Amino acid sequence: MLRPLHDYVVLEKVKEEEKTQSGIILTTKEAKDAPSHGKVVAVGPGKMEDGKLVPIELTVGQSVIYKKYSGTEVTEDHKDYLLIKAEDILAVVE
Repeated sequence: MLRPLHDYVVLEKVKEEEKTQSGIILTTKEAKDAPSHGKVVAVGPGKMEDGKLVPIELTVGQSVIYKKYSGTEVTEDHKDYLLIKAEDILAVVE
């Protein structure tokens, strides 16, 4: 498993499918609308500011929305993950 350092977070991308009301899955969404939703898999300890550790306010299992085109894609144990800075996460989905 990946263990992020500093203020990095490991996300598992959540694939979004667009469906019609009758349940037909539309496949016309391409890479330009890549998913920006993810599930937190691991959280780093935080960032050092003024000699103090500022922890990240995320926990494993939370669903989040992140900036598109940010982070580094990593494959580990045949699964795709996104290694992203905590500041690139925009919101927690509740």
